[in-house]
Amino acid sequence: MHSAIPAVLTELSALDLSRWQFGLTTVYHFLFVPLTIGMVVLVAILQTVWVRTNDEKFLKLTKLFGKIFLINFAMGVVTGIVQEFQFGMNWSDYSRFVGDVFGAPLAMEGLLAFFFEATFIGLWIFGWDRLPKKVHLATIWMTVLGVWLSAYFILAANAFMQNPVGYQINEVKNRAELVDIGAVLTNIVAMNQFPHTVTASFMFAGAVIVAVGAYHLKRKQFVEPMRTATRFGLWTVLLGGIGTVITGDGLGLAMVQTQPMKMAAAEALYNTASGADASFSIFTLGTPDGVSELFSVRIPYLLSFLSTHTLNGTVEGLNNLQAQYVQLYGPGNYMPVLWITYWAFRWMIGLGMLSALVAVTGLLITRKWKYNLPNWVWNVAIWAVPLPLLGISVGWMFTEMGRQPWIVFKLMKTANAVSPGINGVDVLISLIVFTLIYGVLAVVEFKLLVAAAQKGVEEQAVSEDSDKMAVAY
Repeated sequence: MHSAIPAVLTELSALDLSRWQFGLTTVYHFLFVPLTIGMVVLVAILQTVWVRTNDEKFLKLTKLFGKIFLINFAMGVVTGIVQEFQFGMNWSDYSRFVGDVFGAPLAMEGLLAFFFEATFIGLWIFGWDRLPKKVHLATIWMTVLGVWLSAYFILAANAFMQNPVGYQINEVKNRAELVDIGAVLTNIVAMNQFPHTVTASFMFAGAVIVAVGAYHLKRKQFVEPMRTATRFGLWTVLLGGIGTVITGDGLGLAMVQTQPMKMAAAEALYNTASGADASFSIFTLGTPDGVSELFSVRIPYLLSFLSTHTLNGTVEGLNNLQAQYVQLYGPGNYMPVLWITYWAFRWMIGLGMLSALVAVTGLLITRKWKYNLPNWVWNVAIWAVPLPLLGISVGWMFTEMGRQPWIVFKLMKTANAVSPGINGVDVLISLIVFTLIYGVLAVVEFKLLVAAAQKGVEEQAVSEDSDKMAVAY
């Protein structure tokens, strides 16, 4: 089979293609994660308001956005399973080296959190008209707990790759072994990454609610419930944006403490600086080696403040850290790809700020509106929905690319983690297949979500029996 493939393809690096494949599946899977994390809470809030007020519009909104949550949740489960399979297929050396540690929080997610959330999702779906109102409400809040536990366990596993703790090296077996699960679960990176992920997820879930409301208000459909939904979504985006800034500050401090090279790469700071020299560049053009800066727009002291919470703090530069790492870990280039880290960091911040700006503008415009706003207002609200998701995605690219060349910081390089028994052709074939299948799934997911959103709340009446609701969900 391989003989029929051009020679140039057989020389493709299994490492590079495996990285592309894992990057593809990870980014694709994470398209569904923020909506799940954020939307489940918003659905629970809407249902809580209905239970407390008995206002039918909140029941209608609960069922509408509950359907969107469930469609998205199902797709996230499917893509997440495929992602985890790759640890054994493409990254077996990595799995052998840190599987004892890395696998522990993933097992807790699969055996504890996932079954917990799946159980209560089932009770919520089939409990309409069968469970008492408050008991049924409790099932969606327990689903929130399960979803958030799943997210935390997965982030704890990822945090070990950023800041390995709770392990010891077995020199005989040449592998890391778990000695303190508490240290793994209370990793400073995980404890700061989790609230940052949750607040960013609120931004995207809120943006989806705003887009659905805007779609129907543009057509003057379901005006009263969609007016409520739009305002609710706008406040969610804004408050989520404020929370993202606050939690991002904590995550930045943790990053400086555990991965100073990543912070230096975020600014492309080649030489150690402090005070006014430790500035933050909004935009910079220069040579790749950092020797010549052609043009730059900078804010003095800001990088120092972000890194140390003082105006005169010292931020270590790439060259200094590179020299330290050569002494500690041997010869090699320990700098990540700087143009990716530099611009991903700025796109993350810029897209988040733009999303918050849209929310503030929307709240001002709709404060006392009488349903006759021009169509361009609703179009902006609809087309702004990807902004938070794009910001989250490039933020994760920064997180993962900024760790390179390590797959586990200080313990294992990515080049040493790929499965020894695979070749470039095998990975290329699976990469193409995955891309095609994921492309089809993306179309299916998008059409299902759009169909649910466009249907609106008209048929989500209180009189629907639970069997019909179960089929609809």
